[in-house]
Amino acid sequence: MTNDMAMQLKGYGMTTAQILYRMPDHPTFLQTYIWQHYDLAPDFPEMKRFLKFWQEKLDGPLHSIRYVHRHLISASEWRALKGEFIIN
Repeated sequence: MTNDMAMQLKGYGMTTAQILYRMPDHPTFLQTYIWQHYDLAPDFPEMKRFLKFWQEKLDGPLHSIRYVHRHLISASEWRALKGEFIIN
């Protein structure tokens, strides 16, 4: 099983954030950065960790963040089956 599949089975979904930030040399201009990662809703620990890193280590101050989150698989789509079909 791949790491991505294991994360999805643990409840992680894909989070995409559009981050607007001010350019350090030209603070009147806004720049866009797109961040995408597996994360857990509704607390979003991965996104919070990334934004904390941004604020502590990067020069461009944050202006706004818009995000969407989607579970790629859910419990109703994944189930263990008992049985086997053998085709000759």
